[in-house]
Amino acid sequence: MLEKMTKNIDRLVIPFPSGMQEVNCYLIEGDQGYTVMDTGTYSNEAKAGWEKVLRSGMVIEKVVLTHTHQDHIGLAKWFQQEKGVPVYTSTISYNAMKKRRETNVRHNIDHLIKRHGGLGVPEKMADDSFIYDFEPDGLFEENDKILLGNDVYDTIWTPGHARDHVCFYSEEKQVMIIGDHLLKHISPVIGLWLGEESDVLQDYYDSLERIKTYHVRVALPGHGEQIDHLAERVDEVRERHDQRLQEVLDGIHNQWKTAHDICQDMYGMLHIVLWLSPFMATLTRLIYLEGLGRVERKTVDGEVLFRAC
Repeated sequence: MLEKMTKNIDRLVIPFPSGMQEVNCYLIEGDQGYTVMDTGTYSNEAKAGWEKVLRSGMVIEKVVLTHTHQDHIGLAKWFQQEKGVPVYTSTISYNAMKKRRETNVRHNIDHLIKRHGGLGVPEKMADDSFIYDFEPDGLFEENDKILLGNDVYDTIWTPGHARDHVCFYSEEKQVMIIGDHLLKHISPVIGLWLGEESDVLQDYYDSLERIKTYHVRVALPGHGEQIDHLAERVDEVRERHDQRLQEVLDGIHNQWKTAHDICQDMYGMLHIVLWLSPFMATLTRLIYLEGLGRVERKTVDGEVLFRAC
């Protein structure tokens, strides 16, 4: 089940029945046991994967999270309260957790989608607020140093895919654990997952440039294969985003459209569950272009329309 990634880091691929359907969890060996990086969703399949590891006698010292999307934090509460393993998050992630459990995020996303021409949140989208209803055992800040296994890692705040996303970098080993900030074969979805409008694509671009400044031998992502040439992959992802931005502009040349209309133009008619990520990607591109002064908006009967300037 475990795949050796570096001398003291193993990868465990945890399957689950939704979304990406699997996540890379990393086990970093130390004298006190293993540090687990991310957990998988709250699901029977993910629990079964971890139960097999725990039955092997492996000692888990702590769980550390890159960000609070469901497939990364889903079993953190389970680890803490049923297995007695302490959980550590960034302060930014802790604030996201509180927002998830104290506000009606589902309602906010539903309102956001309808304002931008969509039908709202799919009925099958489950309420997952319960997975955030626990207190972390410890918090770390941006630019802190944290012990993962026996190695010291820098914490790098990399908002974009998630507002609270953090990467971890070992200068000594030239290893970076990058979560969902960058993936080898696909681009992470940049979305407004709390239902609040902001220019998250600009945040993502800034974060991509930030990690290019590090000397990285091996980058370990939250899904898929490891990345051996991080700076090159950053440039590839940025180029692909720029192509999509031009497609958005071409689609609203001299005409007003909602984000939903533009999404359908670019991606076609998708199943309502599969439609949410492309819609979010389209909307965040429009907000980014608006920030550059290349797109304008108006509101008609409660719906937001965009047009290229």
